[in-house]
Amino acid sequence: MSKGIIIETQPLDVYEQMAMDETLCETRPAPHILRFYNWKEPGITFGYSQRRKAVAQTVAAAGCQIPAASRRPTGGGIVFHETDLTFSFIFHCPGVYFEPGKTYDRLHSAINAEYARLGLGFDLLSEKTKDYAVNDPVMDCFSKPVNMDILYNGKKVLGGALRKFGDHMLYQASLQAPDARKNALLHRNAVIKALGGEFGLKWENAAAAPETLKRAARLAQTKYRSAAWNERI
Repeated sequence: MSKGIIIETQPLDVYEQMAMDETLCETRPAPHILRFYNWKEPGITFGYSQRRKAVAQTVAAAGCQIPAASRRPTGGGIVFHETDLTFSFIFHCPGVYFEPGKTYDRLHSAINAEYARLGLGFDLLSEKTKDYAVNDPVMDCFSKPVNMDILYNGKKVLGGALRKFGDHMLYQASLQAPDARKNALLHRNAVIKALGGEFGLKWENAAAAPETLKRAARLAQTKYRSAAWNERI
């Protein structure tokens, strides 16, 4: 079995969460890294290719009062991080081809299978659906499921976004099940077991190195809090 590490970090805001994921992709303390976000406060993330004006309109229309919003390094749509279990997984993915459909299939099939083993009624959506239109101002990631999303009672509860960093892939995910935080331990363990089994990993817990924390803090300030990043389009 290969070694995978579960990185524990202190409570972070939305800008620091994005910076930490990018920093871990750059420093790669292990070929497989799983991190569950520890939230300092509610936040909003939106996809790399979304237009900031459309995002602001959608957030306002939803009546959301969360002021902290950051563009993700990954794709996808708007995600409100208030009651969700948020996590990221960095894994070895060599080659030049980026095949998101196959990647989502692998990750979400493994997670859904673990929920099935636990006797929980989650379903993997497996049908041809319209892809996200990144310029659609109503592109709230959880308002409409797409192929390979995980559903509960017909409603999307798990979705993710991807970005390839060289030979490694960053997967950022949000679990919006009704008990995502109330039963966080159950959901964390399901994700840990699913990804560990799929990738043949023996997990070890690890704290983020001091230099990693410093580097992520600098990146949060210089990039993810900046207008140049968040209002790039």
